[in-house]
Amino acid sequence: MGHHRMVAVVAAALASTTAWALTTSVPGRTSSALGAIAVERTTMAPVAAPKATTKTALLPLAEMVEEDEEMKRSKRLAAAERPLDVYVVGLSHHNAAVETREKLAIPEAEWEEAAAAIVASSDGAVEEAAVLSTCNRFEVYFAARDGRAGFAAASKYLQERSSLPMSTLRGSLFMLGHEHATTHALRVAAGLDSLVVGEGQILSQMKQCYAHAVEGGSGGKVTTRLLNTAVAFGKRARDETDIAKGAVSISSAAYELANDKAPGDLGKSLGEARVVVVGAGKMTRLLLIHMASHGLKKCVLLNRSEGRARDLADEFKASHDLDIEVVATGGDTAAVLPYVADADVVVTSTSSESYVIDADSLQGRADPLMLVDISVPRNVEPACDDLPNVHAYDVDSLKAVVARNTAKRRREIVAAEHLLDDDAATFRGWIATLGAVPAITQLQKKAEDLRLAEMKKANAKLQHLSQREIEAVERLSRGIVSKLLHGPMASLRDAKGSQATRTPLGHVRRMFGL
Repeated sequence: MGHHRMVAVVAAALASTTAWALTTSVPGRTSSALGAIAVERTTMAPVAAPKATTKTALLPLAEMVEEDEEMKRSKRLAAAERPLDVYVVGLSHHNAAVETREKLAIPEAEWEEAAAAIVASSDGAVEEAAVLSTCNRFEVYFAARDGRAGFAAASKYLQERSSLPMSTLRGSLFMLGHEHATTHALRVAAGLDSLVVGEGQILSQMKQCYAHAVEGGSGGKVTTRLLNTAVAFGKRARDETDIAKGAVSISSAAYELANDKAPGDLGKSLGEARVVVVGAGKMTRLLLIHMASHGLKKCVLLNRSEGRARDLADEFKASHDLDIEVVATGGDTAAVLPYVADADVVVTSTSSESYVIDADSLQGRADPLMLVDISVPRNVEPACDDLPNVHAYDVDSLKAVVARNTAKRRREIVAAEHLLDDDAATFRGWIATLGAVPAITQLQKKAEDLRLAEMKKANAKLQHLSQREIEAVERLSRGIVSKLLHGPMASLRDAKGSQATRTPLGHVRRMFGL
């Protein structure tokens, strides 16, 4: 047979493949390529009836086990064909009181371990995870193919960690997926979702969340991309708007609260009060900046070890002429009590998971005492506020103070929200391209199956060809299919189609490069 005839046979054999590609490329006609493929791949073939056997009564059970395993394999394959997307579950100052938040608080040193535990305990529902735990929020960012299953697995972990009844925990949790989870992550990094709008500490905490997701290995490609996008937007929002200009922090809000409450609670101004600060971390440093800037001349600084506290004392002596008496407690809460007894105001900011000051230690207090606790978990037992002459405040007490700051910043909030839309859309465009991978695989398989089927039909007409000629026909048929699919596959990889390309005609032109 001549080459012209051989080409004609191949062309006829591939005619139905071409027709299939054309009909599945036009939305609204027969089915979309994605929809047709999804149905073809996920619909299970009917299970054949068990063959009669006289060997043993156990055979039907064995067949049932095999069929069950086959169903599980089919479900796993179907799940793998769905692309990963991002989700977030957690609680924050918006919807959970501090007594609930502190039950889930995790020290930064344990973020990686917690993320790994969420992935490991999810039975495959959560493929990637990252944990963010601050004084005002506890959030799990994760990637999953089935959001419902992912939320169930993550919520179960949170319930077990907190030991709260699920009915109680559910009332405090928020769950967001897809574009809503994306927007939330960006808002958090920019300080738009903070108790103190525009505060800078949350951006540093999001950077650490991203770093732990990468270093711990549980973040994966999708979750780390989300966190990296969020951190980049947090920087951009602060560079291109005044969202952080003049913004207060939790520490400065604590100072403002103490300053406002001192005359009524203590009968004297904060400047006249004897001040004790417990803890020598970042929040303490910010607190001392505000206190020193408003005239504080001396205070006592208690910390587990002397090194960091001594560094702060030297720094503020040089920069603000602030005299700080440093006391190393060695982690012994009893060492704190004598200094509390002599104080008018005590501000606590430590990572202790137990109370540093409890109600029993303050029984019979004669002089007024103000306790300002900006730690989560809390350092001051709530029952202290019930004692005579004791006024105890926690981070939730700061809301009235920061509301004044937020009201002044409405214009910058709106400006930052406009910027957010662009960055969120870019990330969602990238997420959309992930869906192209299983779709392209399905498209290639469908086309190859059709090619082989048509070649089989033409088999009788090709019997007299030599092996070399048959191989040429094979290469020719594969080449035609490959070139035919190039346009549709390139279209699937590109998630940035304009509105014009989403019309049926524009869709066809874009897919086939017409």
